[in-house]
Amino acid sequence: MPLQNRVTPDGTIVAAPQRGLFMGNRGGQFHDPDTRTLAGRTRWKTKSWIICTLEFKVRKRTLMDHGNYTELFFLDEVTALAAGHRPCFECQRAKATEFSQIWQHSLGGEGRMRVSEMDAVLHTERCSAKGVRPILCRFNDVPEGAIIHDGKQWIARHGKRALRWSLDGYSPVDAPSGEVELVTPPCIADHVLSAGYKPTWHPSAEIN
Repeated sequence: MPLQNRVTPDGTIVAAPQRGLFMGNRGGQFHDPDTRTLAGRTRWKTKSWIICTLEFKVRKRTLMDHGNYTELFFLDEVTALAAGHRPCFECQRAKATEFSQIWQHSLGGEGRMRVSEMDAVLHTERCSAKGVRPILCRFNDVPEGAIIHDGKQWIARHGKRALRWSLDGYSPVDAPSGEVELVTPPCIADHVLSAGYKPTWHPSAEIN
């Protein structure tokens, strides 16, 4: 039986056999290592929600083990960003640096955005998205790599195309014509994706 460790665009953690292109965590352990199931209602430990590579320095991990953070998996970086995660400065230093520099420059600053500042903004937006009126927009106004919800399905913008998101990958779909809900946090959509950051897509996005 698959473990409950696969993340959907809205940040929900589900059980699914697919693993995707990236791993990540939310700053600590919120699973029961004896049953290898998620414990309680909390689905994060700190404000630091990161995106990691599947392989780094030949490290080997036993999933949901004792003393480990809770390992999470994403279809691709587009999905992870939508769920409110950011690139890890250890295993993805080049991408994390680019991400933070683009964010800082979009605000008129120099250098790169501090990790604590990014995490604080992301955490505020993740929390404010719970139980409040969603941010509405038009599909054509969202940047490349952002994910929206049209009331029935998750849709990612890839160039001018609309792609339906699923745990297995992407498939073509007609772009919604009316207002849709922005799933990707506004800070990432407005200050990172709109400013030119290119996230990694699942291969199905190119095939379809």
